[in-house]
Amino acid sequence: MTVSELPIAVEARHDFADLASRPVLKRKRPGQLIAMVVVGLFAVMGAYVIVTNPGFGWPTVAKYLLDIRILNGLLTTIELTVIAMVLGLVIGLVIAVMRMSDNALLRGVAGAYIWFFRGTPLMVQMLFWGFAAVLFPTIGIGIPGGPMLVEWNTNDVLPLFVAGILGLGLNEGAYMAEIVRAGLMGVPAGQSEASHAMGFSRMETLRHVVIPQAMKIILPPVGNETISMLKTTSLVIVIGVGDLLYNAQQIYARNLQQIPLLIVASLWYILLTTILSLVQARIEKRYSRGNNIQARKA
Repeated sequence: MTVSELPIAVEARHDFADLASRPVLKRKRPGQLIAMVVVGLFAVMGAYVIVTNPGFGWPTVAKYLLDIRILNGLLTTIELTVIAMVLGLVIGLVIAVMRMSDNALLRGVAGAYIWFFRGTPLMVQMLFWGFAAVLFPTIGIGIPGGPMLVEWNTNDVLPLFVAGILGLGLNEGAYMAEIVRAGLMGVPAGQSEASHAMGFSRMETLRHVVIPQAMKIILPPVGNETISMLKTTSLVIVIGVGDLLYNAQQIYARNLQQIPLLIVASLWYILLTTILSLVQARIEKRYSRGNNIQARKA
Protein backbone atom coordinates (compact mmCIF):
# COMPACT_ATOMS: atom_id res chain seq x y z
CA MET A 1 0.00 0.00 0.00
CA THR A 2 1.37 3.42 -1.00
CA VAL A 3 1.37 6.48 1.21
CA SER A 4 -1.32 8.10 -0.98
CA GLU A 5 -3.67 5.13 -0.44
CA LEU A 6 -3.28 5.10 3.38
CA PRO A 7 -5.91 7.83 4.19
CA ILE A 8 -8.47 6.04 1.99
CA ALA A 9 -7.89 2.73 3.82
CA VAL A 10 -8.20 4.42 7.22
CA GLU A 11 -11.43 6.14 6.15
CA ALA A 12 -12.87 2.85 4.86
CA ARG A 13 -12.01 1.14 8.16
CA HIS A 14 -13.87 3.88 10.06
CA ASP A 15 -16.88 3.43 7.76
CA PHE A 16 -16.97 -0.32 8.48
CA ALA A 17 -16.71 0.33 12.21
CA ASP A 18 -19.59 2.80 12.00
CA LEU A 19 -21.74 0.28 10.12
CA ALA A 20 -20.96 -2.45 12.65
CA SER A 21 -22.11 -0.23 15.53
CA ARG A 22 -25.50 0.46 13.98
CA PRO A 23 -28.51 -1.71 14.97
CA VAL A 24 -29.50 -4.44 12.53
CA LEU A 25 -32.92 -3.80 11.05
CA LYS A 26 -34.96 -6.92 10.39
CA ARG A 27 -36.55 -7.18 7.00
CA LYS A 28 -40.32 -6.90 7.14
CA ARG A 29 -42.05 -10.05 5.96
CA PRO A 30 -45.77 -9.48 5.47
CA GLY A 31 -46.26 -13.14 4.55
CA GLN A 32 -45.53 -14.22 8.13
CA LEU A 33 -48.06 -11.75 9.51
CA ILE A 34 -50.71 -12.93 7.06
CA ALA A 35 -50.02 -16.58 7.96
CA MET A 36 -50.30 -15.80 11.68
CA VAL A 37 -53.62 -14.04 11.15
CA VAL A 38 -55.02 -16.94 9.09
CA VAL A 39 -53.88 -19.55 11.62
CA GLY A 40 -55.28 -17.45 14.46
CA LEU A 41 -58.66 -17.17 12.74
CA PHE A 42 -58.84 -20.93 12.17
CA ALA A 43 -57.84 -21.54 15.81
CA VAL A 44 -60.59 -19.23 17.08
CA MET A 45 -63.16 -20.84 14.78
CA GLY A 46 -62.11 -24.33 15.86
CA ALA A 47 -62.23 -23.41 19.54
CA TYR A 48 -65.70 -21.87 19.09
CA VAL A 49 -67.03 -25.02 17.42
CA ILE A 50 -65.52 -27.28 20.09
CA VAL A 51 -66.90 -25.21 22.96
CA THR A 52 -70.38 -24.58 21.57
CA ASN A 53 -71.10 -27.96 19.94
CA PRO A 54 -73.31 -29.89 22.41
CA GLY A 55 -72.16 -33.18 20.92
CA PHE A 56 -68.85 -32.90 22.76
CA GLY A 57 -70.72 -33.06 26.07
CA TRP A 58 -68.32 -31.03 28.18
CA PRO A 59 -70.46 -31.34 31.36
CA THR A 60 -70.22 -35.13 30.97
CA VAL A 61 -66.47 -34.85 30.41
CA ALA A 62 -66.11 -32.89 33.66
CA LYS A 63 -68.29 -35.41 35.48
CA TYR A 64 -66.25 -38.47 34.51
CA LEU A 65 -62.74 -36.99 34.27
CA LEU A 66 -61.95 -37.97 37.88
CA ASP A 67 -64.37 -40.88 38.12
CA ILE A 68 -62.92 -43.74 40.19
CA ARG A 69 -63.36 -46.19 37.30
CA ILE A 70 -61.42 -43.91 34.99
CA LEU A 71 -58.67 -43.46 37.58
CA ASN A 72 -58.44 -47.22 38.13
CA GLY A 73 -58.09 -47.70 34.38
CA LEU A 74 -55.45 -44.97 34.30
CA LEU A 75 -53.44 -46.78 36.98
CA THR A 76 -53.67 -50.02 35.01
CA THR A 77 -52.45 -48.22 31.88
CA ILE A 78 -49.43 -46.84 33.75
CA GLU A 79 -48.63 -50.27 35.20
CA LEU A 80 -48.86 -51.89 31.77
CA THR A 81 -46.59 -49.23 30.27
CA VAL A 82 -43.87 -49.49 32.91
CA ILE A 83 -43.79 -53.30 33.17
CA ALA A 84 -44.01 -53.88 29.42
CA MET A 85 -41.22 -51.37 28.72
CA VAL A 86 -38.93 -52.93 31.34
CA LEU A 87 -39.62 -56.38 29.88
CA GLY A 88 -39.08 -55.10 26.34
CA LEU A 89 -35.83 -53.37 27.27
CA VAL A 90 -34.41 -56.48 28.96
CA ILE A 91 -35.42 -58.71 26.05
CA GLY A 92 -34.12 -56.16 23.55
CA LEU A 93 -30.71 -56.01 25.25
CA VAL A 94 -30.41 -59.81 25.29
CA ILE A 95 -31.53 -60.18 21.67
CA ALA A 96 -29.21 -57.36 20.54
CA VAL A 97 -26.21 -59.04 22.19
CA MET A 98 -27.21 -62.35 20.58
CA ARG A 99 -27.47 -60.66 17.17
CA MET A 100 -23.91 -59.37 17.55
CA SER A 101 -22.56 -62.70 18.80
CA ASP A 102 -19.95 -64.74 16.92
CA ASN A 103 -22.15 -67.80 17.47
CA ALA A 104 -24.21 -68.45 14.34
CA LEU A 105 -26.92 -70.27 16.32
CA LEU A 106 -27.45 -67.32 18.67
CA ARG A 107 -27.57 -64.92 15.72
CA GLY A 108 -30.12 -67.13 13.99
CA VAL A 109 -32.37 -67.39 17.06
CA ALA A 110 -32.23 -63.62 17.60
CA GLY A 111 -32.97 -62.95 13.94
CA ALA A 112 -35.93 -65.34 13.99
CA TYR A 113 -37.32 -63.66 17.11
CA ILE A 114 -37.16 -60.22 15.52
CA TRP A 115 -38.57 -61.54 12.23
CA PHE A 116 -41.58 -63.14 13.90
CA PHE A 117 -42.58 -60.41 16.35
CA ARG A 118 -42.05 -57.61 13.85
CA GLY A 119 -43.78 -59.54 11.09
CA THR A 120 -47.11 -60.16 12.82
CA PRO A 121 -49.56 -57.48 14.01
CA LEU A 122 -49.46 -56.73 17.71
CA MET A 123 -53.22 -57.17 17.99
CA VAL A 124 -52.95 -60.71 16.61
CA GLN A 125 -50.21 -61.51 19.12
CA MET A 126 -52.36 -60.06 21.89
CA LEU A 127 -55.30 -62.26 20.90
CA PHE A 128 -53.09 -65.36 20.89
CA TRP A 129 -52.01 -64.61 24.46
CA GLY A 130 -55.59 -63.94 25.46
CA PHE A 131 -56.71 -67.30 24.03
CA ALA A 132 -53.67 -69.24 25.23
CA ALA A 133 -55.90 -71.50 27.33
CA VAL A 134 -57.55 -72.76 24.13
CA LEU A 135 -54.21 -74.15 22.94
CA PHE A 136 -52.91 -75.17 26.35
CA PRO A 137 -55.71 -75.68 28.91
CA THR A 138 -53.13 -76.60 31.53
CA ILE A 139 -49.45 -75.81 32.09
CA GLY A 140 -47.24 -78.15 34.05
CA ILE A 141 -43.96 -79.96 34.53
CA GLY A 142 -43.77 -83.63 33.74
CA ILE A 143 -41.90 -86.48 32.13
CA PRO A 144 -42.01 -86.42 28.30
CA GLY A 145 -44.43 -89.13 27.28
CA GLY A 146 -45.21 -89.80 30.93
CA PRO A 147 -47.33 -88.36 33.72
CA MET A 148 -47.41 -84.70 34.76
CA LEU A 149 -45.63 -84.02 38.04
CA VAL A 150 -47.06 -80.54 38.62
CA GLU A 151 -49.97 -79.02 36.73
CA TRP A 152 -51.82 -75.68 36.80
CA ASN A 153 -54.81 -74.24 35.03
CA THR A 154 -53.60 -71.87 32.28
CA ASN A 155 -56.13 -69.17 33.16
CA ASP A 156 -54.84 -69.18 36.75
CA VAL A 157 -51.19 -68.90 35.68
CA LEU A 158 -51.87 -66.47 32.83
CA PRO A 159 -54.55 -63.95 33.85
CA LEU A 160 -55.54 -61.31 31.32
CA PHE A 161 -53.28 -58.64 32.87
CA VAL A 162 -50.22 -60.91 32.53
CA ALA A 163 -51.28 -61.87 29.01
CA GLY A 164 -51.41 -58.18 28.11
CA ILE A 165 -47.93 -57.58 29.54
CA LEU A 166 -46.49 -60.53 27.62
CA GLY A 167 -48.13 -59.40 24.40
CA LEU A 168 -46.80 -55.86 24.75
CA GLY A 169 -43.38 -56.72 26.20
CA LEU A 170 -42.42 -59.51 23.79
CA ASN A 171 -43.40 -57.39 20.80
CA GLU A 172 -41.53 -54.37 22.15
CA GLY A 173 -38.43 -56.51 22.69
CA ALA A 174 -38.11 -57.06 18.93
CA TYR A 175 -38.06 -53.32 18.21
CA MET A 176 -35.92 -52.52 21.23
CA ALA A 177 -33.34 -55.07 20.07
CA GLU A 178 -32.72 -53.09 16.88
CA ILE A 179 -32.49 -49.84 18.84
CA VAL A 180 -29.99 -51.31 21.30
CA ARG A 181 -27.98 -52.95 18.50
CA ALA A 182 -27.74 -49.64 16.64
CA GLY A 183 -26.50 -47.97 19.82
CA LEU A 184 -23.91 -50.67 20.49
CA MET A 185 -22.66 -50.56 16.90
CA GLY A 186 -22.40 -46.77 17.16
CA VAL A 187 -19.55 -47.08 19.68
CA PRO A 188 -16.15 -47.08 17.89
CA ALA A 189 -14.58 -50.54 17.72
CA GLY A 190 -11.36 -49.11 19.12
CA GLN A 191 -13.06 -48.68 22.50
CA SER A 192 -13.67 -52.42 22.78
CA GLU A 193 -10.19 -53.26 21.51
CA ALA A 194 -8.61 -50.96 24.09
CA SER A 195 -10.64 -52.49 26.93
CA HIS A 196 -9.67 -56.02 25.81
CA ALA A 197 -6.03 -54.93 25.79
CA MET A 198 -6.47 -53.79 29.40
CA GLY A 199 -7.67 -57.26 30.38
CA PHE A 200 -11.44 -56.66 30.41
CA SER A 201 -13.63 -59.62 29.53
CA ARG A 202 -16.30 -59.36 26.83
CA MET A 203 -19.09 -58.83 29.39
CA GLU A 204 -17.03 -56.31 31.38
CA THR A 205 -16.31 -54.40 28.19
CA LEU A 206 -19.99 -54.39 27.33
CA ARG A 207 -21.08 -53.30 30.80
CA HIS A 208 -18.42 -50.71 31.63
CA VAL A 209 -17.31 -49.36 28.25
CA VAL A 210 -19.77 -49.96 25.42
CA ILE A 211 -23.20 -49.56 27.04
CA PRO A 212 -22.46 -46.24 28.84
CA GLN A 213 -21.32 -44.70 25.54
CA ALA A 214 -24.17 -46.25 23.57
CA MET A 215 -26.76 -44.71 25.88
CA LYS A 216 -26.62 -41.33 24.14
CA ILE A 217 -27.69 -43.12 20.94
CA ILE A 218 -30.20 -45.44 22.60
CA LEU A 219 -31.89 -42.97 24.93
CA PRO A 220 -33.90 -40.79 22.46
CA PRO A 221 -35.60 -43.70 20.65
CA VAL A 222 -36.24 -45.47 23.97
CA GLY A 223 -38.08 -42.35 25.14
CA ASN A 224 -40.12 -42.33 21.95
CA GLU A 225 -40.89 -46.04 22.36
CA THR A 226 -42.08 -45.42 25.92
CA ILE A 227 -44.47 -42.72 24.74
CA SER A 228 -45.66 -45.01 21.97
CA MET A 229 -46.11 -47.86 24.44
CA LEU A 230 -48.34 -45.69 26.64
CA LYS A 231 -50.79 -45.38 23.76
CA THR A 232 -50.28 -48.92 22.49
CA THR A 233 -51.47 -50.32 25.82
CA SER A 234 -54.99 -49.46 24.65
CA LEU A 235 -54.82 -52.62 22.49
CA VAL A 236 -55.32 -54.76 25.61
CA ILE A 237 -58.98 -53.82 25.24
CA VAL A 238 -59.30 -56.75 22.78
CA ILE A 239 -58.66 -59.27 25.58
CA GLY A 240 -60.67 -57.45 28.23
CA VAL A 241 -57.96 -55.90 30.41
CA GLY A 242 -59.43 -53.01 32.40
CA ASP A 243 -57.19 -50.20 31.22
CA LEU A 244 -58.15 -46.56 30.68
CA LEU A 245 -59.85 -47.05 27.32
CA TYR A 246 -61.60 -50.26 28.38
CA ASN A 247 -63.12 -48.63 31.47
CA ALA A 248 -64.21 -45.61 29.44
CA GLN A 249 -65.86 -47.99 26.98
CA GLN A 250 -67.66 -49.80 29.80
CA ILE A 251 -69.09 -46.50 31.04
CA TYR A 252 -70.33 -45.26 27.67
CA ALA A 253 -71.81 -48.68 26.94
CA ARG A 254 -74.24 -47.91 29.79
CA ASN A 255 -74.92 -44.19 29.37
CA LEU A 256 -74.40 -44.00 25.56
CA GLN A 257 -72.14 -40.93 25.94
CA GLN A 258 -69.46 -42.21 23.57
CA ILE A 259 -67.85 -38.93 22.53
CA PRO A 260 -67.52 -37.40 26.04
CA LEU A 261 -65.99 -40.61 27.45
CA LEU A 262 -63.56 -40.87 24.54
CA ILE A 263 -62.57 -37.25 25.21
CA VAL A 264 -61.96 -38.16 28.87
CA ALA A 265 -59.64 -40.99 27.85
CA SER A 266 -57.89 -38.77 25.28
CA LEU A 267 -57.26 -36.01 27.82
CA TRP A 268 -55.57 -38.45 30.19
CA TYR A 269 -53.46 -39.91 27.37
CA ILE A 270 -52.41 -36.40 26.31
CA LEU A 271 -51.49 -35.48 29.89
CA LEU A 272 -49.38 -38.60 30.41
CA THR A 273 -47.72 -38.20 27.01
CA THR A 274 -46.83 -34.59 27.83
CA ILE A 275 -45.30 -35.61 31.16
CA LEU A 276 -43.25 -38.36 29.53
CA SER A 277 -42.05 -35.95 26.82
CA LEU A 278 -40.85 -33.47 29.45
CA VAL A 279 -39.09 -36.22 31.40
CA GLN A 280 -37.46 -37.49 28.22
CA ALA A 281 -36.20 -34.02 27.29
CA ARG A 282 -34.81 -33.47 30.79
CA ILE A 283 -33.00 -36.83 30.85
CA GLU A 284 -31.51 -36.26 27.39
CA LYS A 285 -30.35 -32.77 28.35
CA ARG A 286 -28.78 -34.02 31.57
CA TYR A 287 -27.08 -36.94 29.85
CA SER A 288 -25.80 -34.66 27.09
CA ARG A 289 -24.44 -32.24 29.71
CA GLY A 290 -22.66 -35.12 31.44
CA ASN A 291 -21.06 -36.21 28.17
CA ASN A 292 -19.91 -32.64 27.45
CA ILE A 293 -18.33 -32.37 30.91
CA GLN A 294 -16.49 -35.65 30.42
CA ALA A 295 -15.30 -34.51 26.99
CA ARG A 296 -13.92 -31.25 28.42
CA LYS A 297 -12.13 -33.14 31.20
CA ALA A 298 -10.63 -35.47 28.64
